[in-house]
Amino acid sequence: MAKFLLRSTYTLDGVKGLANDGGTKRAEAVRKSIEAAGGQMESLYFGFGDHDTYVLCDLPDNAAAAGLAIAIRAAGGVDTKITPVLTPGEVDEATQRKAEYQPPGR
Repeated sequence: MAKFLLRSTYTLDGVKGLANDGGTKRAEAVRKSIEAAGGQMESLYFGFGDHDTYVLCDLPDNAAAAGLAIAIRAAGGVDTKITPVLTPGEVDEATQRKAEYQPPGR
């Protein structure tokens, strides 16, 4: 499983729905959506500022993440961005992999 961060911003209709349903009901709906995509929700937090919600979850792969993002955006109510995130161990592994790269102009 790969880890992803979902950052969402409510539309006007989404805020109205949140005001009606409350945070707990919304968190349960998000959890069910992630599980339907084959994943598990690790945490969900509401915020204010650039984004209204932050969700950390595990999903099987990039295709599952893309499918979830498409379903969420197509339903309306929130604008969601999904970012793959790495553990420190995964970064350690990445730094051990040697890749060749030539900068432009050289």
